[in-house]
Amino acid sequence: MAQYELLLPKMGESVAEATVIKWLKQPGDMISLDDTLLEIATDKVDSEVPSPVAGKLIKQLFGEDEVVQVGAVIALIETEATASNTVAVAEEQVVPVVEAAAAPVPEENIPGTALLNEKVTTSEKETLTDADRFYSPLVRSIAAQEKISTDELKGISGSGAEGRLTKDDLLNYIQNNRKGNAPVQEATAGSPVVSKAAAPIAAAAPVISAPAVSVSGGDEIVEMDRMGKLISDHMVMSKHTSAHVTSFVEADVTNMVLWREKVKKNFEKRENEKITFTPIFIEAVTKAIKDYPLINVSVNGTQIIKRKDINIGMAAALPSGNLIVPVIKRADQLNLVGLTKAVNDLANRARASKLKPDETQSGTFTLTNVGSFGNVMGTPIINQPQVAILAVGAIKKKPAVLETEYGDVIAIRHMMFLSLSYDHRVVNGALGGMFVRRVADYLENWDVNREI
Repeated sequence: MAQYELLLPKMGESVAEATVIKWLKQPGDMISLDDTLLEIATDKVDSEVPSPVAGKLIKQLFGEDEVVQVGAVIALIETEATASNTVAVAEEQVVPVVEAAAAPVPEENIPGTALLNEKVTTSEKETLTDADRFYSPLVRSIAAQEKISTDELKGISGSGAEGRLTKDDLLNYIQNNRKGNAPVQEATAGSPVVSKAAAPIAAAAPVISAPAVSVSGGDEIVEMDRMGKLISDHMVMSKHTSAHVTSFVEADVTNMVLWREKVKKNFEKRENEKITFTPIFIEAVTKAIKDYPLINVSVNGTQIIKRKDINIGMAAALPSGNLIVPVIKRADQLNLVGLTKAVNDLANRARASKLKPDETQSGTFTLTNVGSFGNVMGTPIINQPQVAILAVGAIKKKPAVLETEYGDVIAIRHMMFLSLSYDHRVVNGALGGMFVRRVADYLENWDVNREI
């Protein structure tokens, strides 16, 4: 007999820790290869950890609701393997099983996370760690950047196991209790909004308290699930971070609709895939981003980060009613067939809860289809740390005025609204308006004779 040390697998470049949600196997249980041992949660996606070996579970090293660092030993399994195979790192991606949030909570725009991936020096470790309390490398990194001393860390209450200080505890403390880190926005009529997030300010932003809610005898109180809380926090954070502005354009997409009707049967027969409007929208967005690359940026304090890759996130509805945003990496390098297959694959695996954590990260622009719910337009909230999100509405037949060589005529056309929400700190009205107009132009000028 030999003991196998199961390590918490890597779940993406920006994921450093996970929380144990539930153990599905108990000590003494026999385990087959690829049996699911436990469910874990990160701020990106919920996942399950399968066993890479067969044997008997001897010990669980972390309990439910405990935070575990990537690479830490989480369980001991007794196997028939030789001693040389007793220790291994599970490098394979874990498989999500629970619905994920509408958008992953970004960290690079939150004060204290700019040095998240940098190494903490030995002196920093000695300063930020003491014998009485354990601090994770992530917590130490944030504290080092924010110049939080060991004594100050000791005074922050922790919500982790045995009072351990978690990343969220520290970020909440930085944002709500320490002066000089809260975002401040100043504006006068007709002037652009100036954001000073992550920069020293004269006074802390006022703390806004939610109004008290009265409850009558017939009301039902339902606690938000964990994913609902993540979504709620992410939406509020986005509104506090960015100065949201939304521009609207109505597009005549008749040629696009007629083209799809003409090719969809042959396309499905040839490719064994259904072609929807989503890949067409994504193609138009990638073309417009190449025309206006300043839409494909992020903001870090007073720095503008121009993204090299065009990674399009597409909001997908889950059976539970929640949303997840899988990302098509380097979407501009795919043709329409490739985009169609990527869209269908990600959407199908999202509904089946089989997305990998990396497939919900690194988006640079998001597309959401409010038309799938019958809505004609919407005002979407920006998916931080991006600076823009496009909502496409339902396609409706409407009477429209057409200009012809014989004069204006009224005809029945397929019309839809495009709604672009953008961060007015870095995207002004001209850029936002021209970008959404350019997307509409690509859709309106669709070639009805295009080969695919």
